[in-house]
Amino acid sequence: MICTDDDIVATIAEIFTRRGAEAYLGEAVTVAEHMLQCGTLAQQAGAPDAVVAAALLHDIGHFTSEFGTYSPDDTIDRHHEAAGAALLARHFPPQVGAIVGLHVAAKRYLCAVEQTYHAALSKASQHSLDLQGGPMTADEVAAFEHLPHYRDAVLVRRWDDAGKVAGLPTMTFDDFRPLLARVINPA
Repeated sequence: MICTDDDIVATIAEIFTRRGAEAYLGEAVTVAEHMLQCGTLAQQAGAPDAVVAAALLHDIGHFTSEFGTYSPDDTIDRHHEAAGAALLARHFPPQVGAIVGLHVAAKRYLCAVEQTYHAALSKASQHSLDLQGGPMTADEVAAFEHLPHYRDAVLVRRWDDAGKVAGLPTMTFDDFRPLLARVINPA
């Protein structure tokens, strides 16, 4: 997918329209509903624009990964976080791509540092966690905590976990367009 900064928001909107109604990893929401819930939760929390953009777009790699779309029957990881980060890095400030690229690691991190986190994950998230390497080791935790945007990735991870509620009212993609434009082209 090759786009200019001027049309990346339109391209992402088209992806939301064309593919957003797909089932989201065995959850009770579609992919678009999930991503819009995450963006809305970030916006409601008063997160900075770049973090809201990352929350909204954290799973864009499910649509762009050369490894295909996740299935609950998968036996290998499809690395959607890397695919999404690679796409976004071409158009958004580095923080956005970094957060998207770290949101899976943030799940592994939280499983390692919070006793009750793993049990609170949905069944689909527990399954994908196993494919993604399971909880971090102590060395991985220490390394993760030295990454520049790890705290933002943990926030996005928490909204990721919370953004799986059927029927939850959200902002629309069009509501996010001005924010995305500001993030791409800061004044």
